[in-house]
Amino acid sequence: METTEILRQLAIIVIAAKFFGLVARKIHAPMVAGEIIAGLVIGPSLLGLVNPSDFLSGMAEIGVIMLMFSAGLGTDMKELKRTGVKATAIACGGVFIPLICGTILYMCFYGFKPLGSEGFYKALFIGTILTATSVSITVEALKELGVLSGSLGTTILSAAIIDDVIGIIVLTIVISFKDPNADIVSVVLHTILFFIFAVGVGIITYHIFKVIDKRYPHTRRIPIMGMALAFLLAYIADRYFSVADITGAYIAGVILSSLDDSSYISRKMDVNSYMLFGPVFFCSIGLQTDVRTLDTSIFLFSLAFVVVGLLSKIIGCGGISKIMGYGWADAVKIGVGMMTRGEVALIVAQRGLAAGMMGTAYFTAVILLIMVSSILTPVVLKFLYDVFPEAHIVE
Repeated sequence: METTEILRQLAIIVIAAKFFGLVARKIHAPMVAGEIIAGLVIGPSLLGLVNPSDFLSGMAEIGVIMLMFSAGLGTDMKELKRTGVKATAIACGGVFIPLICGTILYMCFYGFKPLGSEGFYKALFIGTILTATSVSITVEALKELGVLSGSLGTTILSAAIIDDVIGIIVLTIVISFKDPNADIVSVVLHTILFFIFAVGVGIITYHIFKVIDKRYPHTRRIPIMGMALAFLLAYIADRYFSVADITGAYIAGVILSSLDDSSYISRKMDVNSYMLFGPVFFCSIGLQTDVRTLDTSIFLFSLAFVVVGLLSKIIGCGGISKIMGYGWADAVKIGVGMMTRGEVALIVAQRGLAAGMMGTAYFTAVILLIMVSSILTPVVLKFLYDVFPEAHIVE
């Protein structure tokens, strides 16, 4: 792509994202919902002013890494420790309830198949797609509401990270039914080794940054080094441990969250994210969708897939939240916060397509789920926080 074309597309994205974001704010909806709609309007679905490209995908990936790094910086370590057990339980509910519901949904449409048959594994894979969670949009919505570092925000964020880890393991197990080369033990081992590595590196890195922060407080070198750490851990997580890069970026933020200058680092990161990388990321969700090419042959299944996808996360995560001591209002908030799907769902779907466990027609259902959940989640979260602003945790 020529440089002039890149500049034209970036200009359109920034203007459209901010315009629709402001419109969303005027009608009391989160700006992130407006930015996603902006991608639909300027993308292939309507005006066709901007088309997806490798360059924009790369910038979107940087955007989500910076967003997760900022989320890690805003993490309250005391809250994280306090909600750790609850977050793990919620993540398990958020994986296994959608897995079961998605499997049953497929069978309701295409027939119940015996255990071990090819039809059963295809149904199981449809359920696997529903286990994915994309926390990036929820993070931005919670940040706009000013509750990201609170008890619920920390719980949702922690549960989403754990959800991704469990989801990757489940994906590998399901794929192994079709692909004998998939090594389940290796995936589990790599995941465990990454978190051991993160703890060791985290302790050393934190003390190094603490010394530098005391010697050079409120200087630009601190956020620059912090951003480098985020990119490095994101790379290491993906390249050497096969763990999602956003998990590495989030852990980098958690490592630096206890520094005296953590809020200063976060403000510097937010400038870059708000000005450019954030709009590109959220617009890219809309850009990747062309509603004119959606396969109408399985439209009814797609609608059911969206409904089950949303409700199964609310029931799975919200139900476990209630059992773990949260009030009904906060349990629903957690469930809604966990129902977004994004790039993870697409990656899972692509893996299934490559393994022959899913046909291309089912991408219609996945795309619809991503679009509906991406727009609906921040809107519903804002409504819930407006109606139930206070926490209702039962200790």
